Amino acid sequence: MNTALKLEFISDVVCPWCIIGYKRLQQAINELGIESQIDIAWQPFELNPEMPAEGENLPEHISRKYGSSAEDAKRNAEQITELGSELGFEFDFFEGMRIVNTRDAHILLDYAKDHGKQTELKMRLFDAYFNERKDISDREILAQVIQSVGLDTNEAMARLNDAAVRNQVESEEDHWRNRGVTGVPTVVFGSAGALVGAQPVDVYKQVLTELLATKTRRD
Repeated sequence: MNTALKLEFISDVVCPWCIIGYKRLQQAINELGIESQIDIAWQPFELNPEMPAEGENLPEHISRKYGSSAEDAKRNAEQITELGSELGFEFDFFEGMRIVNTRDAHILLDYAKDHGKQTELKMRLFDAYFNERKDISDREILAQVIQSVGLDTNEAMARLNDAAVRNQVESEEDHWRNRGVTGVPTVVFGSAGALVGAQPVDVYKQVLTELLATKTRRD
């Protein structure tokens, strides 16, 4: 029996280009009509693993990390908002928005994977952060998000205090960094290579078509 083509989608939940990249990938899959042939697994990546609990003002963070001016940051936010709208995703870059630590979110995504809810939880986290103005490093907020996707809140939140689980997620992040992943989104196609950045829909369609054709010949 043929198995689905597995894609490793490496991303962070506070990365706007990650949701844009995913929406474009999903559009490519839908337009090709290959939903049943694709299996997407979300892999953890922290843009700011050392971010303190209180987070950092987003414009200040962008200026410090990337050297962007306030005008540059505003134009970038406008561009992202427009691209998101084209893909059916609403970005709300508001005054006072903060970049936050995402370690706990990735631990919960690892939990959701065991229950077949990983993509659903990932989308809820994107929504919570980018258009509901929620602090997704706040454990009360995370508990609400977990409950909203029908997962066991107590069991999920207990994972956040499990040292072995935290180490496992950190090891997964190290694994991808050691394989050369330095930016997200990155989509890894098994041993066939990877695409870095939010690629156009046509690029995803071309790569998926070629990979499925190769897989069919091998199977």
